[in-house]
Amino acid sequence: MTDAPRPVAVYTDVDDTDPTPGIRLLEEHGFEVRVLGTRDPERIIAEARDATVLLPGYAAISREVIDALPRLRLISLMSMGFDYVDIDAATERGIWVTNVPGAATEEVATHALAILLSAVRQLGFYRASATPERWNDRAAEAPPRLSETTLGIIGLGRIGRELVRLAGPLFGSIVGYDPMLPDTPEVRAELERLGVRRADLDEVRGAADVLSLHLPLTPETERMVDAEFLAAMPAGAVLVNVSRGALVDHAALAASLDAGHLSSAALDVLEQEPPTADHPMLGRDDVVLTPHIAYFSARTEIEYVRIQAQNAVALHETGAPESPVNHPAERLG
Repeated sequence: MTDAPRPVAVYTDVDDTDPTPGIRLLEEHGFEVRVLGTRDPERIIAEARDATVLLPGYAAISREVIDALPRLRLISLMSMGFDYVDIDAATERGIWVTNVPGAATEEVATHALAILLSAVRQLGFYRASATPERWNDRAAEAPPRLSETTLGIIGLGRIGRELVRLAGPLFGSIVGYDPMLPDTPEVRAELERLGVRRADLDEVRGAADVLSLHLPLTPETERMVDAEFLAAMPAGAVLVNVSRGALVDHAALAASLDAGHLSSAALDVLEQEPPTADHPMLGRDDVVLTPHIAYFSARTEIEYVRIQAQNAVALHETGAPESPVNHPAERLG
């Protein structure tokens, strides 16, 4: 009797993580594991053709890649977002896609608050002016008192609500918008407890002195923050984005900052990462920019890798992963 072949788990790219704990977990549960160290789709197709599980870092997993891997059963992601995977193609092929929900809620919300406060308090300007020659320099506009301002949240999921919990006591009022959040007694009670007044997008955008984005990237949300959107925000407002860079038209944001309409922006994400040297958000005192690091902590460094591998183990042992983002059809054959 011939033993069944071992399932094959393939890490595509591991640029900023140590996959060792995930590799160990997979091998303990019978997987053959490979690490390719690439985002190149041609190499992924060539070197993962027998993969049962694909574990990407930032590699885009297109329909072409999915269709070229006949044994694939799972694409296990190491992020909350999944916009870099063709979910429709995976679902049609009967392939599960999983993410790591909740693994970095505290970290991302805390980071949003940190860069938000840095932007509002104009720390970019004052860090540069903390020299003997510039000690008494002041920014063109004084920062507002937070207790006299309104915080706007677009996206009231886990991270948006955690930011409200952390930042809410600092602000005079909070307004929020989320078209996906149901209007149930339970939701209304939680928002009331957090001090959030729910409103439509136009009202939130027009009322928020500080506006924080907490949305997935979809065709509907891509570049939703454009010139028209920014013009509808209050003069002197601050834009915060720790979600997906492509939610924002950065050329339009630069123009709004240059014109003095928005006072500053606080960003952890850009549409292209790393950015080109001439990116309009680089080198500005009125932009607090961090390198897509909001998720990062000693805890998440472990949890992201563990959950990504655990989804593969769960599928292998129970027939279903633990945190799916799709519901694939039954595989044929």
